[in-house]
Amino acid sequence: MRESNTRILNDRRKQSTSALSRFTLWGRRRNFRRKEDQKRGGYVDRYGSGLLFLIVLIAGLNILDALFTMMILEDGGLEINPFVHSAIQTYGDRFWIWKFAMVSFSLILLCLHNKFRLAKPAMFGISAAYATVVLFQIFLMLYR
Repeated sequence: MRESNTRILNDRRKQSTSALSRFTLWGRRRNFRRKEDQKRGGYVDRYGSGLLFLIVLIAGLNILDALFTMMILEDGGLEINPFVHSAIQTYGDRFWIWKFAMVSFSLILLCLHNKFRLAKPAMFGISAAYATVVLFQIFLMLYR
């Protein structure tokens, strides 16, 4: 009988690790070693403190935006964002729950996809936009 020395192995690197897997809580991968993997993007097991800072910053600015919006509306102001305006008409004073849920869900998606090419620039853009909105709202409340 003849033995075969050839093995048929599937290369585990051909497929990237899914966003939610057993490695999500117990994995060790923080970055990609190969240049082609860094360019292509993918999922990692652990996240850095800079990403945590951006997520907390965006969530905090979102809460401030909702709070300042309610204060401006109580003083007779108008909401110019059509999506938030429709949420205010639908949910009333509890629109902030909808707003917080939508932004939090988006932040979770951005966190999971943070090693892809457009994720970090998107997070910096979102935080800059929120900071601009919050500063404008502070300006409106101070100089009305």
